[in-house]
Amino acid sequence: MVIRRKTRSVKIGSLCIGGDNPVAIQSMAKTSAQDVGATLRQIKRLERAGCEIVRVAVKNKADAQAIDKIKAKIKIPLVADIHFDWRLAIEAIKRGVDKIRLNPGNIYKKGEIEKIIQAAKSSDISIRVGLNSGSLEKLYPQGIGGSSIADTMVKAAVDYVRFIESLGFFNLVLSLKGSDIFDTFAAYRKMADLCDYPFHLGVTATGLPLDGTVKSSIAVGGLLSEGIGDTIRVSLTASPELEIRVAKLILGSLGLHNLGCQIISCPTCGRCEVDLLKIVRDLERKLPSLDFQNSTRPLKVAVMGCVVNGPGESKHSDIGVAFGKKDGLLFKKGKPVKKVSYSKCVGVLLKEIARLVKG
Repeated sequence: MVIRRKTRSVKIGSLCIGGDNPVAIQSMAKTSAQDVGATLRQIKRLERAGCEIVRVAVKNKADAQAIDKIKAKIKIPLVADIHFDWRLAIEAIKRGVDKIRLNPGNIYKKGEIEKIIQAAKSSDISIRVGLNSGSLEKLYPQGIGGSSIADTMVKAAVDYVRFIESLGFFNLVLSLKGSDIFDTFAAYRKMADLCDYPFHLGVTATGLPLDGTVKSSIAVGGLLSEGIGDTIRVSLTASPELEIRVAKLILGSLGLHNLGCQIISCPTCGRCEVDLLKIVRDLERKLPSLDFQNSTRPLKVAVMGCVVNGPGESKHSDIGVAFGKKDGLLFKKGKPVKKVSYSKCVGVLLKEIARLVKG
C-alpha cells in the first residue's frame, strides 16, 4: 500500500489536489487555444477519457482572450501555460482561468512576478511553479558550481517559491521535470524534504508512445510508489487521450485509481491454440460501455491462453477464462462455472462483469 506524502490541499477550480485528495490526472490540449472549436473538441474527448485537469498553451494575446470561451464550455479545471510574457498571465486570469503555470526559466523578473501574484490573489486562483531541466539557462547562465541538474532545479524552485511566499501567496503547486528519469527522481525527492506543497509529476519530452510510456511508468510510477505526487501528466508525442490512458494504468497499478476493471492476460506461446490477442483487444474496446461508478475496487479479469497458468490466474481473479484447444473454462470468484466457446467468450465475460458490478 502506498503511504502518500503529507501536503497542503490546493484548489484548482472545482477540484482540490494534495491533502487527502486522490491523485488527479491531467493532460494538455495540442491545439492552438485561439482555435476554440478545435480546442473544445479535443478537451471534450479528454473529459470522456477521464482527464481531470486540462492545460492549454497561451503563446499570444489571441490565445489568452480565448480562455473564457473555452472555460465556459468544459467541465474540468482549465490551466493556462505561460512562458516569456507575464502580461499573458494577467489576461488569462482576467478571462477566468483556474490556474496559471509559470516557468521560472523564462518569467523571472521580480516586478513581473509581483503583478501576476497580485492578479492571482484577487481572483483566488492557484499557480504552478513548473521547472523544466531545459529552461534553466536564463536563471543560471554560468551554472551554480558543480551542481547537478536536479540540484539546480531544486535551487531554482526554492528561490522562486520563497519570493512568492514573501508576497503572501501560498496557493502553489510545484513541478520539477527533467528529460532524464534520474534527474527527475532526484529533484522531486530533494524538494519533498523542503516543503509541503503538492507536486505535479511528469517527465518532460519523453518521446514516442512506447518510449514515453516506459520512461513515465518508471519515473512517475516510482515516485508515486514512494508517496510523492498529487497530480500527474504523462507527456507523449501522441494523442492526449493516450496520455490519459497511460496515466490511468500507472495509477491503477499502484492502487491509486479505480480502473473499474483490470485485465490479466498471458503473453501467449506455442501452447496457445486460440487468437487470444483478438479476445483481449475486443474486451478492452467494449469495457467502457459498462458502468463502474458503483464499483468500490477494480475487478480482476483473467483471459488466459492455456492450461499451464490459466486455471490458477483465473481462480485468483474475480472472473477468468482459461482456454484449451477450442473452448475455455469460465471461473467466477475462484470456482469453475462452465465451458465457454471462443466465439462467445467476450460477450459472456461482459455479462458476468456487469453482474458483479451491480452486486
